[in-house]
Amino acid sequence: MNPLYHQAKFVNSAPLLADAPPDQGREVAFAGRSNAGKSSAINALTRQNALARISKTPGRTQMLNFFEINEQQRFVDLPGYGYAKVPASVKKKWHELMENYLTRRKSLCGIILVMDIRHPLTEFDRQMLEWCEHTGLPLHVLLTKADKLAYGAAKNTLLQVQRELDNRAFPLTIQLFSALKKTGIDEVHLALDHLFNPVDQD
Repeated sequence: MNPLYHQAKFVNSAPLLADAPPDQGREVAFAGRSNAGKSSAINALTRQNALARISKTPGRTQMLNFFEINEQQRFVDLPGYGYAKVPASVKKKWHELMENYLTRRKSLCGIILVMDIRHPLTEFDRQMLEWCEHTGLPLHVLLTKADKLAYGAAKNTLLQVQRELDNRAFPLTIQLFSALKKTGIDEVHLALDHLFNPVDQD
């Protein structure tokens, strides 16, 4: 466990990329479909119950939410994607905001892709995987809500998703995670350490 991540504090919500903090240092962005457990994962790994806002209404994260760990490191909570009850015009705005962030943000150094273990590899997940493969950006997959399945079933889903992702030609890791049971936190901390401080290749 890395206690550094427990220091995370909310900086601001940016409806436009121009409203984001200065583009310096390193950022890891959390992406995922609405209701995949993104906010719960951020709260669990920072040991803060209310750092990222959790709503019973999926699609609540509508802006880029920035959390500072220290002067050089940040988390970014991206808008949840794919919630059907959001008007098409709002979805379009979210899509543009995410696209601007993903293509223009120089400090972005990695993605944590949050998938509900009961519904992995949605269309949005595949789009994000393809984008990371295209850019070579490292990605770590969290199969969240692992407590909703028996251990054997959760392990089988992990292996199935792992097999499907094995042929991807970019840095990719995957794990089981449960914000409710607080399982997998050490593993995600280790993944964040690698994303923020990549080992130099010889």
